[in-house]
Amino acid sequence: MFSQGQLVFAVCFLIAFIIVMIFSYRKDIKTHKVFYKGNYKILIGFFIFIGILFLIKIFFKH
Repeated sequence: MFSQGQLVFAVCFLIAFIIVMIFSYRKDIKTHKVFYKGNYKILIGFFIFIGILFLIKIFFKH
């Protein structure tokens, strides 16, 4: 499916990408605390909405 070189590249890219993302997040952590306060409420609302859609699907399927 994938050659040895492609797999090595994918692993190296993944490791480099994770390192850069961690570095970027640490650099902007003060900004995140100021501008993104209360974001967890939106995430909880999103999961509740998806759950309701799933329940409606199950309810109307039977």
